[in-house]
Amino acid sequence: MTAIIDSGAGANGGTSPGARTPIIEVRGLVKRFGDTVVHDGLDLEVYRDEVLSIVGGSGTGKTVLLRQIVGLERPSAGTIRLFGEDLAGLDPARLQWMRNRWGMQFQRGALFSSLSVIDNIALPLRELRCLPDNLICEASLLKLELVGLSARDADKMPADLSGGMVKRVALARALALEPELVFLDEPTAGLDPMASDDYVALIRELRRELKLTVVMVTHDLDTLVALSDRVAVLADRKVLAALPIPQLVKIDHPFIREYFLGERGRRALSALSAGANPASDVAAVAGHAGES
Repeated sequence: MTAIIDSGAGANGGTSPGARTPIIEVRGLVKRFGDTVVHDGLDLEVYRDEVLSIVGGSGTGKTVLLRQIVGLERPSAGTIRLFGEDLAGLDPARLQWMRNRWGMQFQRGALFSSLSVIDNIALPLRELRCLPDNLICEASLLKLELVGLSARDADKMPADLSGGMVKRVALARALALEPELVFLDEPTAGLDPMASDDYVALIRELRRELKLTVVMVTHDLDTLVALSDRVAVLADRKVLAALPIPQLVKIDHPFIREYFLGERGRRALSALSAGANPASDVAAVAGHAGES
């Protein structure tokens, strides 16, 4: 099946990608690990101010794709352009300058266990060596408060934090350099439902206040439905489609049927339709699928 890329408006507040220049362009991406081909001719675009979520079955390379986009892994073939520049062709100084324009929250936080909360957040600023330490500490405290924690948490060690606090500290570190673009790898994994809802609300608020573009890998349907403007589905080693959910669920593909229109998927989509959201016609699609 040819990949389907949306040119319409997003469901959760993003503006239409149509006629806009993407800030991430992935073209013809191939990724091999030995004889195993994870991606084969994968194409993807991400537009400014949208939340694009990446989903797919186990082994489809969701996190691998994220790691290639941010330069932590090299593609076997193909090109990746961020903000109009091919990362593979940049000299080290230019690449470091580009990396300051995005932040990443890793799946399990990836906090340094030997560093306090404030030192974990301050690490990107200290690596740049461009500010005196007192200003770095002040900026880090502001980021800590931005994610809903307080100065009382600054001297705690990662081992003393709850799962939700680890996520928030990791997010504060991702925001330390005031990026335009944020990558979230399974941001609500391991959280209880209440903590997950709180974290989703935080991402939504930060996205609006800081005008962030967000690329998110998640398997959690509630998080996906609550935040996404478009969803990119990885299947058959490619991006099968990148569409708002109401359009995506109409595609006849085994993974889409199982993921979105199974019992859990219909429950999440029904919850979406109960709120004031432009994607409310999803419920009709899901209900029809359940009757067929």
